[in-house]
Amino acid sequence: MKKINYNFKNEQLLSLALTHSSRSEDNYERLEFLGDSILDFLVAEYFYNVCDDKEGKLTVLRSHYVSENYLSKVFDKIGLKNDVKLGKSYKGEISKAIKGDVIESIIAAIYLDGGIEQAKKFIEDNFDLKNYKSIIDDNYKSKLQELIQSNFKCKMSYISKPSEDGFVSVFCMDEDEISTGRGKSKIEAEQEAAKKAIAKLFLID
Repeated sequence: MKKINYNFKNEQLLSLALTHSSRSEDNYERLEFLGDSILDFLVAEYFYNVCDDKEGKLTVLRSHYVSENYLSKVFDKIGLKNDVKLGKSYKGEISKAIKGDVIESIIAAIYLDGGIEQAKKFIEDNFDLKNYKSIIDDNYKSKLQELIQSNFKCKMSYISKPSEDGFVSVFCMDEDEISTGRGKSKIEAEQEAAKKAIAKLFLID
């Protein structure tokens, strides 16, 4: 397939990777399961080899590149919108979740068809890993959510209340209070709580 710069020996694998469950029982779900693990491994391996940062920073970098939001951007950049096979029952725009699933499925399909080096090449060609130092992400709530979902199984919540100078917010994992933030607005307080939680849980300033 020209868009992904890889020619499949078994084109059925590519077809399967682009088929949503609303279209057929033979769909990308099993490939997505495999692709998720392959992507995690190859991105982790890349940053292990090119970065001297500690585990916490490596976790943040990996989390950024394997997140649903980032995979959705890769999907759009490649231009796969008209290639996904959806059933008539599916209405509306293709969701970020489906876009991410398709990218992971394509990675698995390439791996099964051409091996791990070809899967690695697809990721390095399309994920802009080399520019990791330019990542600017001050949406601490979003980043914390990605990190928690990738590394823990728990419920997350913010308990926010007005204070004398604005708001105070406590970030909780299940019943445990992890961090507290203050701000002029509720959003600022929650962002501050999330920032402190990232520093505490992943040892990142």
